[in-house]
Amino acid sequence: MKPKKQLWIIIGVVVLNSIGMSIVLPLLPFIVGKYLPPQQVVVGMSALMSVFAACTFIAAPALGALSDKYGRKNILIISLLGSVIGYVLFGIGGALWILFLGRIIDGLTAGNISTLFAYVSDSTEPKERSKWFGYIGSAMGIGKLGGPALGGLLGSISIALPFYITAGLIFISGLAVYFLLPESLAPEKRTKHVSLRSFNTFSHFKDIFSLKAVKLLLLLGVLFYAGLGIFQFNFILFLKDIYKWGPAFIGGMLTLIGICDIITRAILLPWLLKHFNERNIGIAGLIVFGSGLGLIVASTLISSVIIISLAIIFIISGSGLFEPTYNGKLSQSIDESKQGKLQGVNQSLQSANNVLIPLGAAIIYLYSPGMLYATAAFIVMITVILYSKYIPKAKPV
Repeated sequence: MKPKKQLWIIIGVVVLNSIGMSIVLPLLPFIVGKYLPPQQVVVGMSALMSVFAACTFIAAPALGALSDKYGRKNILIISLLGSVIGYVLFGIGGALWILFLGRIIDGLTAGNISTLFAYVSDSTEPKERSKWFGYIGSAMGIGKLGGPALGGLLGSISIALPFYITAGLIFISGLAVYFLLPESLAPEKRTKHVSLRSFNTFSHFKDIFSLKAVKLLLLLGVLFYAGLGIFQFNFILFLKDIYKWGPAFIGGMLTLIGICDIITRAILLPWLLKHFNERNIGIAGLIVFGSGLGLIVASTLISSVIIISLAIIFIISGSGLFEPTYNGKLSQSIDESKQGKLQGVNQSLQSANNVLIPLGAAIIYLYSPGMLYATAAFIVMITVILYSKYIPKAKPV
């Protein structure tokens, strides 16, 4: 099979998974509300998110390292089946501990993103990777665009139905991987040994962070995802509290986010990569991203739909330019035999952000929403400076 054909299969798998995961988002408060009183629902949802992120933090590096030994395809199938079991348990429900069991199983097998990125790295030339990482992000955006509306429609029929639909879509993804997707990592490029150390999360961190260039990129990634996480975890609440918007207006803004994400990653980024190098695109993306966060700060002083809309366009466009080029740089920093471990550590760091950022952001938000987004803009500004100073210049692609 030609490399590009198998990469388009990967894109299809990402779309199916993204649609499935987005379908269930509107239903989470209602299904958790079946087992907790109204005032505790937000605590229950936060706990479910934290448990999933903590399990991913532990498991992702090990799954990545195992994919370096046994191949991407096998680990990807295991990861997808874990998600199927997790969503089926959500649909069955019956008790709060079953929901937590579903999140734990899904989290401990959550190697699909890191394995997909390793698969793309195996199957592309270094100069092509940023473009394909952008396509993966765009595929996620396509799923997020229509999934919530479909979830709301299905949930009106049965609260459990969207979870079974999601499990079915992910199972179809698994079948597509099994029957249509060839293995990307040749036997001669695989790691030779697996030991108990392979299941030690922190040993993988030690191995990856011992490489100076990789360590610096990962630390820059932590800063970027901290800024992005502040925006993602609090923006809907910000619109509700500061602008007093209801579901219709907020839904419109979420649609704008999806459209900007798809256009930036699928159309704008490939065009820019033909004319500029990844480093410069990444720096420009960070500057645009930080400017968008600054516009949100301004919107706390001047109430304006235009300012908020521009802020969203800047934030989504900027992050859509930086993230794929960052992942491209990261994948080029290490050889094929350690791509899985590297991507696993990267996913694990993002999971740690997902545990810590909401807590810290909530504390600052209670004091001042404007200060929270000013903090995010400051973090991104630091990232721009470090990225410009320490990431070496490259020749134009």
